[in-house]
Amino acid sequence: MTAIALTIAGSDSGGGAGIQADLKTFSALGVYGASALTAITAQNTHGVRSIEDLSPRIVADQIDAVLDDLEVGAIKVGMVSRSETIRAIAERLRAHGRSVVLDPVMVATSGDRLLREEAEDALRSELLPLALLATPNLHEAALLSRQPAAETEEDMADQGRAVLADGAGAVLVKGGHANTGESVDLLVVDNATRRFTAPRIATTNDHGTGCTLAAAITAELALGRPLSEAIARSKTYLTEALRAAKALHVGSGRGPVHHFHHWWSPKL
Repeated sequence: MTAIALTIAGSDSGGGAGIQADLKTFSALGVYGASALTAITAQNTHGVRSIEDLSPRIVADQIDAVLDDLEVGAIKVGMVSRSETIRAIAERLRAHGRSVVLDPVMVATSGDRLLREEAEDALRSELLPLALLATPNLHEAALLSRQPAAETEEDMADQGRAVLADGAGAVLVKGGHANTGESVDLLVVDNATRRFTAPRIATTNDHGTGCTLAAAITAELALGRPLSEAIARSKTYLTEALRAAKALHVGSGRGPVHHFHHWWSPKL
């Protein structure tokens, strides 16, 4: 049986994040990737220039077309900027009886806002209850929990529990933006927490890290891995992709991670 994953997200014209990063990650991990596009962004390694949303109807039709035909093992939801589109996605996911890995893309690494403020409540009420796992970074966890940015692991756990209270099945609070010697992600589920750690890689090629990690988890779930194992394997994959990114020379800003580091390296 071919393992298949579906990503519902926006397009990154620079190729480092969004749909492009998701499909690269699926392929790198041996999973066939399908997609439902929510928006088109004009962006590069320096930031987002403009965003054009697709209609909720065509987003919903893409989801139906894929799920009516393909045996999709896991679904990721990434960038969705409008409440109307969020509601359309949630309605189709409920109709198909599907849960998702939710990467609540709210603000890009460049600082550009990708989720409209008016859509935050829709994200909480419509998509979080459908999330098998939500994967907010520190800034997103603070926004979702309506708390200041976490400064300690205790803060991260508290914010993860606040997101759980909105209906998510589990929450992985990502500490990649913290100023610590290692990268610590905290999985919060029920009354338990689990730490996932990796060395912090000093690189400016970190565009798309959040998309890549969530996509990797989705791919591992499509392959039948249990959640904790899927997260651990994905954390390792992302760390290696960050370490190998120094071999890539893409753009003059914050470049992408090297999704296919197991397969090829650029000639230096």
